[in-house]
Amino acid sequence: MISNLRKAVRLPQPRRRGVDLSHPARSPLGTAVVNCAVYVDGVRQEGDHPADVAIHRVRKTGRGFVWIGLHEPSEKEFAGIVELFGLHPLAVEDAVHAHQRPKLEHYDDSLFTVFKTVRYVEHDRLTDTSEVVETGEIMVFTGTDFVITVRHGGHGSLGPLREQLECVPEQLALGPSAVLHAVADLVVDDYLDVTSAVQDDIDDVESEVFSVRGSGGAGRIYQLKRELLELKRAVAPLDRPMQELATQSMSEVDPRIKTYFRDVADHLDRVTEQITSFDELLNSILQAHLAQVTVAQNEDMRRISAWVAILAVPTMVCGVYGMNFDHMPEKHWTFGYPLVMSVTVAICWVIHRGFKRNGWL
Repeated sequence: MISNLRKAVRLPQPRRRGVDLSHPARSPLGTAVVNCAVYVDGVRQEGDHPADVAIHRVRKTGRGFVWIGLHEPSEKEFAGIVELFGLHPLAVEDAVHAHQRPKLEHYDDSLFTVFKTVRYVEHDRLTDTSEVVETGEIMVFTGTDFVITVRHGGHGSLGPLREQLECVPEQLALGPSAVLHAVADLVVDDYLDVTSAVQDDIDDVESEVFSVRGSGGAGRIYQLKRELLELKRAVAPLDRPMQELATQSMSEVDPRIKTYFRDVADHLDRVTEQITSFDELLNSILQAHLAQVTVAQNEDMRRISAWVAILAVPTMVCGVYGMNFDHMPEKHWTFGYPLVMSVTVAICWVIHRGFKRNGWL
């Protein structure tokens, strides 16, 4: 049964749909409820019930759990669910206002987990102002007989994930912690997809920097570093929660799920290593670009210095013969002017050839 867990989560995801605003379960508790369902032995029960009816049904029979999905709920919309499930006020405040760091917190008999979701923003060409990474959040309340997911942002829909899990009842039969694992695995898989796309952008910038024209700009490199920092803020704090879920004993987490949390933690470590290597690579690319700029400036200065040296010869000659003296060599000689000009041109030609041979011109 457990062998199907990895397979279920690793299935290729269909194209993600938008939020279902017409779901019947939305009306009793507010417009933020996207989905509310009861699962018994991993099978979704027929009918769409409000959250209070669903949890009463589960607790009356002592079997199954309730999965409620919400999208950007307000305090008023969330109030009914908070009272119904006895959620901690601090966790509720975080879930409503969002903008939280990834974390795992214990409140009485429930867990509160925060994930930062990321999405790669498609663009034809990276510019100094291109947005590369867009972030959102998923909060998960996990109890013994309920799981509540709260999503913030325009991406990271959990509808396809719910459909995948419903196709594998053996996984859902493990309880709310199976849903928590599936969400964590989905988020980390998105991290891997984003890092692969960011790597393509880095490769493009690197190719431009080391091209013959060397057209790669420092602005694009700094933009990539800023977006990479945004990705790092989403990934790095999640390491500790994943380690806790994989190693510590928790009443809300089925022991059979811990192995799979370790697998997610391994993937997260891989993402962290990639981000670190990307940052180091971008530093090297930036240093190489600045070195190229310095070399180009030095070459320009050499060219300018070479032409100044060439022009110094006629300037000196004209300066000498511009002095008001009556007795100067060849001043009254018929061929004096052609001779001086010829000598000046010859000296300038010799100097120019010397600079050309040395690569200054």
